[in-house]
Amino acid sequence: MATAIRQSGGSNISGFSAAVPVDKGFSRTSTPKVHMATFGDGYSQRIADGINNLQQTMGVSFATRPKAEIDDLVAFFESLGGVNKFEMIIDDSNGNETIKVLCSEWNQTWAYDSFYTLTATFTRCYEA
Repeated sequence: MATAIRQSGGSNISGFSAAVPVDKGFSRTSTPKVHMATFGDGYSQRIADGINNLQQTMGVSFATRPKAEIDDLVAFFESLGGVNKFEMIIDDSNGNETIKVLCSEWNQTWAYDSFYTLTATFTRCYEA
């Protein structure tokens, strides 16, 4: 299975019969949040900032897809309003990982004829 998105709770995005695959080559940026105390002699101590201190953002694209598919994705992101989360399934060599993400930024581009491209930034969230 390729990396894909779906609504939380296992249901699929409206208008799609299965999870929606993102294009290959998506990016994931991870930034650990830490508190650090630095002392005068060059010594420092670090501790994780919170229980889930790993901040992650994913850059995804849905390139050269039919207009109707892009319209459904845009409607889905708009319905969530950057507030409600959904699931992203990441397929890697260790198996599938399902994470909850928010989408608060996306960009729709006309490619040619009735084909469009959509790029989006997903932010991982850890709440239930």
